[in-house]
Amino acid sequence: MILRRAAKTIVLGVWLLITVFPLYWIVITSLKPKSEIFSMPLRYWPAEVTFEHYAELFSFADFDLYLLNSLLVALVSAAVVTVIGVLGGYVLARFDFPGRGALMLAFLVTQMIPLFIALGPLYLLMSDLGLLNRLAGLMVVYIAMLVPFCTIIMRGFHERVPVALEEAAQVDGASRLQAMVRVILPVMLPGVAATFIFAFVQVWNELFLAITFIDSEDAKTVPVAMNSFITQYDIDWGSMAAATVVSVVPTLVLFAAIRRYIVEGLTAGAVKG
Repeated sequence: MILRRAAKTIVLGVWLLITVFPLYWIVITSLKPKSEIFSMPLRYWPAEVTFEHYAELFSFADFDLYLLNSLLVALVSAAVVTVIGVLGGYVLARFDFPGRGALMLAFLVTQMIPLFIALGPLYLLMSDLGLLNRLAGLMVVYIAMLVPFCTIIMRGFHERVPVALEEAAQVDGASRLQAMVRVILPVMLPGVAATFIFAFVQVWNELFLAITFIDSEDAKTVPVAMNSFITQYDIDWGSMAAATVVSVVPTLVLFAAIRRYIVEGLTAGAVKG
């Protein structure tokens, strides 16, 4: 028994080191002077800690603007997707109508289609609508991209809520919408939180669509700005590492704020009873 626990502890410890080491290396790279980043032998802690990369990040580039753009796009897109997913999932879970199975199948099939196939038509559509180089255009595309999968996720959470709760509220005089908002949603908060954080992270990290539709400096998001550190002849590893560290902070704050709901949402249905 003791040997089994020791072996499990060692395996988990090694796995933790493997997982954490890339993050640690990014942090110390952002704290190294440029001359030390590729110095040999490799240093696992900088000989001289410097914040020059962070200073360059905010003084020579509008990185604070890029952060605000990403936050706006991610928060609005995730909020709209979550609301649509809650309503759509409720319809799919509670109503039996012709074509429901085909609709859910279509939602799943859309997740199997490579995004680059629709890139050409999407670009022409965005150009005709005047949404190129605009944050609103990115929001529309992200919402359309995430709604099908998030709706399927929310349908699963709706099905786990007993119909008797909703019927009891309706017997007491509540409408269907009031029953959903006042009775079902409080029970489903872990699922709503998990869906919101999933949509937020997907939008926050997305580069392919953003770099295609955004070319204006005023509308760049964080992934697009970080991509600009890669030039034809060089990569600014120090600034990229600093930008990575800064860009991780909002997601860490969001995870910390709703971590309890995320854990409950991800483990919902794992235990029978």
